[in-house]
Amino acid sequence: MKRFRTRIALSTAAAACALALVAPAPAATYKWVDENGKVHYGDKLPPEQINKGSVQLDKNANPIKRIEPAPTPEQRRAKAEEEARQKDLARERDLLERRDRALLATYTTESEIDLARKRALATIDAQVQSSTAYSATLSKRKVELDRQVKALGEKPITPALERELASVNGELQKQADLIALKQKEIVAVNARYDADKARWADLRARTAAMAAGQALPREAPPKEAPTLTPTRAKK
Repeated sequence: MKRFRTRIALSTAAAACALALVAPAPAATYKWVDENGKVHYGDKLPPEQINKGSVQLDKNANPIKRIEPAPTPEQRRAKAEEEARQKDLARERDLLERRDRALLATYTTESEIDLARKRALATIDAQVQSSTAYSATLSKRKVELDRQVKALGEKPITPALERELASVNGELQKQADLIALKQKEIVAVNARYDADKARWADLRARTAAMAAGQALPREAPPKEAPTLTPTRAKK
């Protein structure tokens, strides 16, 4: 009899456990505010409230999950713009870091920067001198052509003379444009090397401070060297 009662008790407990396992979990409770500012509670969100934000509560009415409202088109656009801005900033930081590494790897002293500047300017100066000499030759030829035109008096200019005079004038203008461009390049080269020199000195100072365990000096923002739009000029 005792064994029979024990079996019944065990069977009852097992059945209770099975029911507990298959019994549906209590429905979640939600809290939301309608468009009029009124607070509502319920075990199911109304369809019109699904994308407007709500709070899920436990059985003791404590918030356990916040459901954010769906972003508006303006918010999505603003988020996309911010993400794009952050990507641009990351690319700029990466570019600056690579430029800094290249700067430190290229020069070991400030005098090396000055030497590189001198070489770059010498190349441009040679181009200017060549163009200036060519312009002087063209100018002499123009004087001769103008003399020939003047000597014709009332007579019409020959086609060959007219073509050569136009060609000389065109070449003189091209050389003048080329010299003006090279003068701008000289300004840009000096500005670039000034920026490189200042940045190099700042990086070396920060590196030395880190090695000595000192407080880092305030970082100077890198200077932007002017850029030129190249133009074609024939000699």
